[in-house]
Amino acid sequence: MNNETNDKNKKVVKIEVEVPQGKRAEWVGGVLTLVDDAPRNVIERIKTFEDACRELGIEAGEWINDRTGLGLEPDATAYLKLRIICAALNEGWKPKFIEGEFRYYPWFWLCTQDEISKMDGQKKQGRHLIPTGDYETGYAGLASAFSIYAPSSASAGIGSRLCLKNKALAVYCGKQFIDIWADFLLPRK
Repeated sequence: MNNETNDKNKKVVKIEVEVPQGKRAEWVGGVLTLVDDAPRNVIERIKTFEDACRELGIEAGEWINDRTGLGLEPDATAYLKLRIICAALNEGWKPKFIEGEFRYYPWFWLCTQDEISKMDGQKKQGRHLIPTGDYETGYAGLASAFSIYAPSSASAGIGSRLCLKNKALAVYCGKQFIDIWADFLLPRK
């Protein structure tokens, strides 16, 4: 009976606290605490160029966009964006270019619409296809572009600044940021 009386005499106080974006309220050691709400996995944290900038502490809107007045071509802007994206995905890892070190890159190729339509479901499953209508190409989709079909037969790979520390990140980067890669690799009309 005493417990009932004590429960009835207790006051319930409701406190509302605004939780900032990127945080969540959680009980830690008996204290209500604001903790980071960001996913732990880098692939979950970085879905956009702006996410990559935020990860590196860069103000995306002020650092680089089409309104900067720098007069950069789309491929140069894309390259700068990809450097930021790769740096963020690598979480501080930088290649040392030593024997036995592996570095990974997204791999792309151009497909005709006919080739795409002939692909079976399993072949299409691991691919992320985009139309190339805005680019100087007769091909149907960007699905690495080698420049070996020129008189010099020189092979041009992707620059080392755009390498990633593992295959999973390279695949993710190529699929998630395919539009930026297309701006980097293909000339616009």
